[in-house]
Parts: sequence; structure tokens; C-alpha cells
Amino acid sequence: MSQSLSAPFLSLENLTLAYHGQVAGQVAVDSLNLSVREGELLALLGPSGCGKTTTMRAIAGLLAPQAGRIVLAGQDITHMPPNKREIGLVFQSYALFPHLSVFENVAFGLRLRGVAGDELKRRAMEAIVMVGLSSFERRLPRELSGGQQQRVALARSVVVRPRLLLLDEPLSNLDARLRLEMRSELQRLQRELGVTMMYVTHDQVEALALADRVVVMRAGKIAQQGSPADIYERPTSAFVAQFVGIENMLRVTTEGLQGAAGILPFLSGALPAVHALAWRPRSVLLGQGPFGGRVQGVSYLGEAVEYLIDSAAGPIKAQTAPQAPRFAMHTIVPFDLPLGEAVHLLQD
Repeated sequence: MSQSLSAPFLSLENLTLAYHGQVAGQVAVDSLNLSVREGELLALLGPSGCGKTTTMRAIAGLLAPQAGRIVLAGQDITHMPPNKREIGLVFQSYALFPHLSVFENVAFGLRLRGVAGDELKRRAMEAIVMVGLSSFERRLPRELSGGQQQRVALARSVVVRPRLLLLDEPLSNLDARLRLEMRSELQRLQRELGVTMMYVTHDQVEALALADRVVVMRAGKIAQQGSPADIYERPTSAFVAQFVGIENMLRVTTEGLQGAAGILPFLSGALPAVHALAWRPRSVLLGQGPFGGRVQGVSYLGEAVEYLIDSAAGPIKAQTAPQAPRFAMHTIVPFDLPLGEAVHLLQD
């Protein structure tokens, strides 16, 4: 079936998902509607239990929907067996065959599809070279580092030329340096192959660094979606703001800004008609302003000095440049929350 130029490559239509044993009426994903463009790298971001991995398992054919449809390249695959969907899947645990060499792990899916002889060798080696393991094809998984094992898992998935590649927390078992390397590797592979990717993660840094579009999920629904810049700079809810690392969230009331401990009367202008305002630590002006608080913590971060200020509304986190004047522990410091720097939050 040919696909319309305007049709999405992957479409989830009113998708409802639940695992066996859940309470009646309780679902993991509730009437989800989501479209993915061909060649897009989309990240599903959210905390444990939000439904992101459940959604991915349904797309892969590992979980049957209670309701709704999954359409890939114009074809309804909702009830199609997993091995017929032409979807690659990279697991968090890599799931390599421990007794098979790198070459045989990568070639396994080709053998299942009836590829043999010179074509099997050529395609398997092309995939191994693509992930930078050209001299490792005879090694066993136990002879590889975690990053190298992850590359083998990627090669095994892309060698069968999937229409869609699903990655479930693929970097969570790696240390910080390897995660950074593998992010670059994934971006390079995605550009070279042009394959559509869906990347499931709870790590907002990974999602923002990798994806063309980020979908933040909460309790089986989409909380917000947009470009990484949209999600980071313009979160619409306190939930999304917290998830992308924004702090200093204060509710807007008729009396001022309400925090966990009390209220900061706002005297420098009218507050906007929003649910809450939030300031990143670097946006808090320290050393001057109408508010005051006691320094409860000081941390030198190299590129910044971070302060924890105990204010009338509760803790306020601020950052200054390393060369800026320093404030000692337990001293009273004035500060300001510039309205022009505030993130506007419309809902909880």
C-alpha cells in the first residue's frame, strides 16, 4: 500500500494498553494519539510507570492493545506478528547471545530471514564496520566493554534494514563518558541510515540531546510534545518543568508567590495570569533585589557557584559566575526573581 506524502510514517490512534493483572479500569496507556514522521528521531520521555516502554512494546508487537490502532507506513500492523513488522528493537540489557561471536550475533537476524552466503557476510560486516567494531567480529560478548556490546546490539538491529528502530533505555547501563559517545554514535547512525527511530528514556539530558522531537508522558498520557528547545525553554506544566530540571517553582496567588514555606509578596509589577512561575538558578539575581534569604548551602561547580537560599517561600536555588562576589554560609543575601526571566506554567 502506498503512503500519502502527507500521512505520518507511524501513527498511534486512540491506543489503549494494559497489562494482565491490572485493576479493572486501570490502564497503562489511555487513548494515546501520536504521529511520527519518516526519518524522525522521536524521544518518549517520562518517569517509571508513565507508559513509555509499554507504548514501545505495543508498537513492536510484544503487547496487544485493548483498543486503538497502530499504522506503520500506511499499513495497519495492530494485530500483525512481531516478526512480520520489520521493526528493530534495542533493549536496555542488549540481549546478546553469549555463546555467539560479534559476527554471528549480528548475522542472526539475517539467517532467520533466509539471507546466506556472500550477501550475509557482506551485510553483517557492513553493519559491524558502521558501528566501529571492524576488528572485533570474532570476539564473544564477554570480551567486550559495555559500550562495545551496545554497538553490537545496534548493528544486529540495523542489519535487517528495519522500517522503524525502537530503543528502550539503551544507554542506561553505561557510564557518563560512554553515554556521551553512544549518543553521538546514535545520531551518526540515524543520519547515515535515515531510519525512523523512537527512543525511550527517563533521562531528560539524553532526550534533549538526541531527539528531533520530545514527547513527555505522564500517567499514560502525553503531557507535552515539541522540539527539545520547546520542552526545555517553554514547558507548559509544573510536571514537565520539573522533569526537564527547572527549579524555583512558585504558585501565583493574589498575595504574591506561594512556595512550600510561605509567600513572597511580589512588589515589582503585576504577576501574569498563570498557574505558576519558575526560574532556573542562573536566572535568579543574587546580591540585590526586594527579597532576602539566608545562605544554607554553597557549591562550587567549576563554571558556576550554586547557592541554596532559605527564603520566606522556601528554598531558592541560585547560580552566579565563578568570578562574581561570593556569599558566605548563613549570611542574609538580597535576591530578585526577574519577571522577564520567568518560565510561565499553565497547569500542575
